[in-house]
Amino acid sequence: MQVFVGSLPRKQPVRLGCLMSIIFRTEVKDGVLLVTSSGRDDSLEDVLHYGFSVIETAVSAGVTRVLCDERALEYTLGTTATYQAAQLIAERAPNVARVAIVCAPSFLEKGKFWETVAVNRHLHVRVDVDAERAMEWLKKGSPAAK
Repeated sequence: MQVFVGSLPRKQPVRLGCLMSIIFRTEVKDGVLLVTSSGRDDSLEDVLHYGFSVIETAVSAGVTRVLCDERALEYTLGTTATYQAAQLIAERAPNVARVAIVCAPSFLEKGKFWETVAVNRHLHVRVDVDAERAMEWLKKGSPAAK
């Protein structure tokens, strides 16, 4: 089992408390990249760095399914930055076939907006507040099934 901690996908753990506002830990388990994140998405740059790092980690690990547990992550981006983040991350994620994101109920509306933008750019993603339901969706069908 490989475990990554921090802001960059590396083969060795990175210290928590880096300069980014989003702190995350990744682990590959049963063919799924599990991502647990916390903090705040203070800027578009932070969100892109986080998203691109998750994509790079999935590709490096050879997995096509990703579960992001973002229940401890505060969504603070405005509508325009959220749109841009979803657009750019979806364009960068062609090898990641299926992504489930679990967010706090208070951020579901923002999460669903992100989902809509990303799905419209052909990323197979689902945002939910229930981790079990998200994992069920992630595992059902083929990796690229909707």
